[in-house]
Amino acid sequence: MKTLGIVKETKNKWERRVPLNPQAVKELIEKGFEVIIQPSEIRIYTDDEFEAVGAKISDDLSQCDFVIGVKEIPIPDIIHGIPHLFFSHTIKGQEYNMPMLQYILDNSVTLLDYEKIADEENRRLVFFGEYAGNAGTIDTLHGLGRRLKEHYGLDTPFLKVKHAFQYKSVKDAIKHLKTIGKEIEENGLPDKIVPFNVFLMGYGHVSHGARLILEALPIEDIQPEELLAKQSELKNNKIYLTTFKEKHMVERKDDGVFTLPHYYNNPSRYKSRLENYLNYCSVYINAIYWDPHSPVFLSKTVLQTLQGKKQKLIIIGDITCDIKGSVAATVKHTWPDNPVFIYDAKTGNIADSYEGEGFAVMAVDNLPCEFPRESSDNFSAGLMPFMQSMLLNDYSKSIHDSSLPDEIKKACITHQGNLEKDYKYLKEDLK
Repeated sequence: MKTLGIVKETKNKWERRVPLNPQAVKELIEKGFEVIIQPSEIRIYTDDEFEAVGAKISDDLSQCDFVIGVKEIPIPDIIHGIPHLFFSHTIKGQEYNMPMLQYILDNSVTLLDYEKIADEENRRLVFFGEYAGNAGTIDTLHGLGRRLKEHYGLDTPFLKVKHAFQYKSVKDAIKHLKTIGKEIEENGLPDKIVPFNVFLMGYGHVSHGARLILEALPIEDIQPEELLAKQSELKNNKIYLTTFKEKHMVERKDDGVFTLPHYYNNPSRYKSRLENYLNYCSVYINAIYWDPHSPVFLSKTVLQTLQGKKQKLIIIGDITCDIKGSVAATVKHTWPDNPVFIYDAKTGNIADSYEGEGFAVMAVDNLPCEFPRESSDNFSAGLMPFMQSMLLNDYSKSIHDSSLPDEIKKACITHQGNLEKDYKYLKEDLK
């Protein structure tokens, strides 16, 4: 009998998610596996709920054959020699997690990462992304209302948007936003901020979650190429949504022809062309995957040119929350109960406020935790098809020769004290 251990989440007080819900745990137990779950007072599903389906509740996971969690597992809790599965936040060479990665290598731990579980077309299969898009957009709209009131002195329906965690569910949030949308449609928005253009960067799971929230409002889609020509036609009781794909955001430095495969394989050979559109942007929602070789789309220089008396851009909703990544204003992360800070591009100063010169920035880094039950259930459903094969696999073999499905093999970062082939590049970051 193989034993699965599920760790309690300890990263912060907001992290209430689980990788597997009680129903999934019950299914594993019925298949003959044992499941041990560390006790937690904040987890969205209680210890009693897991115990009721046959799980054992214990802090001691040392006898487990496989350990899973959601966020990074603290170094002292990583068990020598056995496989672990969690969001490691190491694949971009994140400096703050390199000590953890080195410890994993030194202790012959097999590290599997949800972020890299993907199909043949590299589409992620186990993810929280849609809920990040939901919560991040709600928090951005909440911040928008506060910013317009406290800095610009404008009363708008956006002021009624709550923090994402204050809604019972995504459905509850959408229901409330629809009433706000009707108010916008009936009364319009202040002349000072119209036409009101929302820019949505990306078209994946996160972007889909963001759009689901925005569709509760009276939106109308505009293609990037239409922004200039249509500005004079836009009404004050609509929100105009423009979704940007890579072809709108970048161009080759050598003036060659853009192709998506070429950009993915050679991001450093491209530069941003987003400046062509930014003068029309009221709200910037960042929902794209970014790595350090890609262009910076909202650089400090670009933000400095946008900031001033005729400033159009009010708030940046950086759902991806890459610190000093594609958005230079994202210099720190925020918390669900205090999601926004002000970034002054002229000075580089930041303030935990809704007032002050510059741009409001929403940068909560663990957004799905604001809808912990829904996001956990969805995640659990995505993970369960792979759990039995991961538990039964013989990890004494190489990953290449193992019985793991290809989707899991490509998610293996370390094994038997070594970085797997696709992750050898991390050697440079470990130095």
